[in-house]
Amino acid sequence: MALEQTGARVGLCDCDIYGPSISLMFGTRERPTATDENMIVPIEQYGLRLMSMGFLLDDTSPAILRGPMVTRYTQQFLRQVEWGELDYLVLDLPPGTGDIQLTIVQTVALSGAIIVTTPQEVALIDARKAATMFEKVNVPVLGLVENMSYFVSPSDNKRYDIFGTGGGEREAKRLRVPLLGQVPIDIATRESGDRGIPIVSEDPKSPVTAEFKRIAEDIRKMLPE
Repeated sequence: MALEQTGARVGLCDCDIYGPSISLMFGTRERPTATDENMIVPIEQYGLRLMSMGFLLDDTSPAILRGPMVTRYTQQFLRQVEWGELDYLVLDLPPGTGDIQLTIVQTVALSGAIIVTTPQEVALIDARKAATMFEKVNVPVLGLVENMSYFVSPSDNKRYDIFGTGGGEREAKRLRVPLLGQVPIDIATRESGDRGIPIVSEDPKSPVTAEFKRIAEDIRKMLPE
């Protein structure tokens, strides 16, 4: 949403087939429709075009799929969705280096990857593996975002580094990529996401909104339309 608010036309594809969350976080249970040409029409919400397995399943229905079916759904989301004219199509990937990631890099040409991690070492291990995978398939890593970076207590404004400190910065230096942002643990952000109204829309003056906007501006500088 921060990227869309810079004036770009943005689509968001939830490529986490097993654990989709876009439908909840954007507050819509609408079902996609199809065109006469058998193309899937993405859901439009908050100025974005969205596609997710969450639009095809009920909240309690698991996606019980083997690798070949996961590959098929991923390819359909990329090739058979009528995304229209976009400046950016953001692919939200699950953790790991499995079928979904490999299908994507074999299906479309990616402008780059952004690695999202939390500060502690146990998360950075997975971040390194993801970065190495993208390097091996010739996808540039644009930068790293440190999520759950810290927590500021509402009662006394004291900062707590719950998951440690400096992990994202050190890893970005090791990878020789920029640290694009440090997004804190924030109660209002969590609550707005659960309500389906992203914080960037609900509270434009939030410090978290400001951080998302800074990340979006940096991405636009790196990936001109």
